[in-house]
Amino acid sequence: MNHRIFGAFSQVSYVVRDLDAASEHWARVMNVGPFFVIDHVEYEEFLYGGEPSAVDMAVAMAYNGDLQIELVQQHNDAPSLFRDFLERHGEGLIHLGGTTDDLARDLALLREKGVEPLQQGLASDGTRFAYLSTDFHPGAMMELVETNPRLERAFEAMRRAAREWDGEVAIAFRR
Repeated sequence: MNHRIFGAFSQVSYVVRDLDAASEHWARVMNVGPFFVIDHVEYEEFLYGGEPSAVDMAVAMAYNGDLQIELVQQHNDAPSLFRDFLERHGEGLIHLGGTTDDLARDLALLREKGVEPLQQGLASDGTRFAYLSTDFHPGAMMELVETNPRLERAFEAMRRAAREWDGEVAIAFRR
């Protein structure tokens, strides 16, 4: 049987200039929320083009059904896909995301097909991720995130919050 590397797409991610304004838009216009915000994501390792980069960024995540909407705002000018996308295309869809139970295995399978990570790393909470050069047009890049029980519990709590959301607040949690 052929191993499906990406599985079901579970995330769409947008680069934005103003995370709060984008969260408000999604909540008020698109009726998606509430958003969970991390103002300064911490990394143990962050590589862009194979080189270390000191990215300072914020993310906001909410669910529409089982689809996670992620908004990304980079606070500094450190080299990253987010900075480059914003400079080239402006705000917009940067990637689709999916999870894997073995990132190293899937990266090895992708390398056999000539697909290399453009950006990858390890978040301070132990989550491994890789952004892959699969885009043939803006927004078609892929991100793979290695799942674990802690991450699955967090995502399920966000899905539950979305199901129970009364539309009152755009941002339910900020760290």
